[in-house]
Formats: sequence, C-alpha cells, structure tokens
Amino acid sequence: MGRIAVVVDQGSGFTKAGFAGENQPRIVLKSSSLVPSWDRPVLPGTPGCELAGGVARAHPIRHGVVVDWEALEGLWERLLVGGLRVCPEQWPVLVSDSPSAPPAGRERVAELLFETLAVPACHMASTALLALCSTGAFSGLAVEAGAGVCHATPIYAGHSWHQATFRLNVAGSTLSRYLRDLLVAADPDLSQQALPRKAITHLKKRSCYVSLDFEGDLRDPARHHPASFSMGNGCCVCLSSERFRCPEPIFQPGLLGQDEPGLPALAFRALQKMPKMLRTRLADTVVLAGGSTLFPGFAERLDKELEAQCRRHGYAALRPHLVAKHGRGMAVWTGGSMVASLHSFQRRWITRAMYQECGSRLLYDVFN
Repeated sequence: MGRIAVVVDQGSGFTKAGFAGENQPRIVLKSSSLVPSWDRPVLPGTPGCELAGGVARAHPIRHGVVVDWEALEGLWERLLVGGLRVCPEQWPVLVSDSPSAPPAGRERVAELLFETLAVPACHMASTALLALCSTGAFSGLAVEAGAGVCHATPIYAGHSWHQATFRLNVAGSTLSRYLRDLLVAADPDLSQQALPRKAITHLKKRSCYVSLDFEGDLRDPARHHPASFSMGNGCCVCLSSERFRCPEPIFQPGLLGQDEPGLPALAFRALQKMPKMLRTRLADTVVLAGGSTLFPGFAERLDKELEAQCRRHGYAALRPHLVAKHGRGMAVWTGGSMVASLHSFQRRWITRAMYQECGSRLLYDVFN
C-alpha cells in the first residue's frame, strides 16, 4: 500500500485510533456522543440515554455490537477527520471486530468504510487475535474485559474458534452502575445528590480492587480497608466493602441476578471445548486484555479460579499461564498497530477495487 495505515479499536465505552507502527493511539474518544433528543428519540429512564436540555446520548456500540450505525458514522468522522486530521480516501484502515459480533455487522462496517468514507483498503481483525498479537503470540486464549462485554476466545495459529468463544455481558459500565447502587444503599442521602457517571467511573478506577477471598473479606469488617474520596462537587464518599464488591459480578454475575457463569468459568469452558491436542498449548498463553482487567487483584483472582476450575473438572494436568502486561488496557489497539505495520501483512488488505468487484461475499470469504 505504500502508506502507514490507520488502526481503530472501536469499543462500547471508548474508541482508540492512531497509526500503525506507533506505540500508543493518537486519540481516545468516548464512543457515545450527544445528539439532539428529537434526532434520537429515547425512552426516559433508558440506561445511558439521559435527556437534559433537549439532548440525548447516542451509544453506537453496546456489549461489543454496533446498534446505531448513524452514530457510528459520526464517531468515525470525528476520529479520522477531526481527531487524526487525515483524509480517509488516502489511508488504509484496520478496524477491530468483536469475537461475538454478527457477521452481517462486518458488511455494514465495510459499507461505511468503502462507500461512505471511501478508504482505499481495509482489514477487520478480531479483538481477541489483536490482544494476543500485542504479546507476540498467535496462539492462546484471549480473556477480554472491557466497558461493555467480556470474552474468552481461543486462538490457534491466528484463527479464532467461534464455537469455543464465550461472552459475558457484565463489564465495566455495568460495574460503574453497580458501584453507584452500592453507594446509595450504604448512604441513602447520596440518592439526593448528583453522582455523575464520570465521577463514579473515576472512583471505580481509583479505589476498587478484586478480592482473593470474597466471602471471607465480606464477613470480616477488619479486612474492608475503608477510604474516603472527594467527588469534586463538594460531595465526599466513604467506601468500605464497596471497594471489592464492585468488580465481583465479573466473577459472580449472580450478584446482579444474572444466571450465567463468571469469567473464570467461561475461560475454562473455552479451553475445554478445544481439541485435546491443543488445550495445553493454548493454556500456556492466557492473555488478559481490556480496561476492566486492570483492577488490582484481577489477574491473581482469575489465575486462582481458572486453576481451580481445571482441578474441579478433572483437568489437573492443565496449568494455565496468565500473561497480564502493564499496558493491557490498550492491548487490542497495540496489537493492531503491530500487525498492520508488518511487511507480511500487506497482502491481507481488502482494497476498494476488490470490494467493488466482489461485494460483501468477499468479506465472508476473508474474515469468516
């Protein structure tokens, strides 16, 4: 292609964009945007779509799946033209794709890139594969926990095993709402005060951690490590057990009334569904990725519970090895930057001419 490519990791909470070969994205934007409420009619009370002064918040991506294509188009224009200040017609684009997103979504993304933005070439890669690539691996188990969704995805020789991929819709945004509920339950007076979503999210990142013995910590107040934090609006919030109760639904979704296994159990199931000859190799590289894996204690708890799952189900010889790099919150974008800059990757682009000749069928042939 003769040009550096643009790399975009589009997520439920934030979207990162930058240039292939660089270590960090140039821009990180909230995926949601404010639009006139008459342009996006929403029901009052819908989570994340507050109405105020004739304005509604549009979320193009929910739980890793695009639900508002008009809002996504606006996001891409803000990223490329307003953020990176590039002319889309001159730049190949590598974009991340959720492991559980429907294939039809790729058609719409290609349509947006080729027909609306007129990019010369594109490639779509699974977030799981890009997370592994950020560590230099092409085989392993990617365990992702972001703002909108968690995934456990086996990758072998660069290929995702969709039938062994599991998802959990409890993730960072859910935890932020849960923390607010916990704070109000502990201090009902807080319900009368403004607790902005941004302040709650900041409080979550700053103060919460994953317990290695949740039930034991819950029973013993001496292990709660209380702390007080200023919310910046004159409101002071005191946290005690809320600090470790907040991230717990990723491990125990039942705390939110959801009848599904936690992330460690899903990671084990992903390994279990793989052919026996591949399990050990994949278990040797269990890569953590996503902002919700950054809680202190997250990696240790996942490691502990994944090993326990292996022993409990008769796989004691399977010894998972976790890879939890410091920059794993940006792992998907970093992997995309590394991949798109490889000389060997350049033949993997779908060009606009190829798309115009073959249409959406080409997407199924290449990316499925």
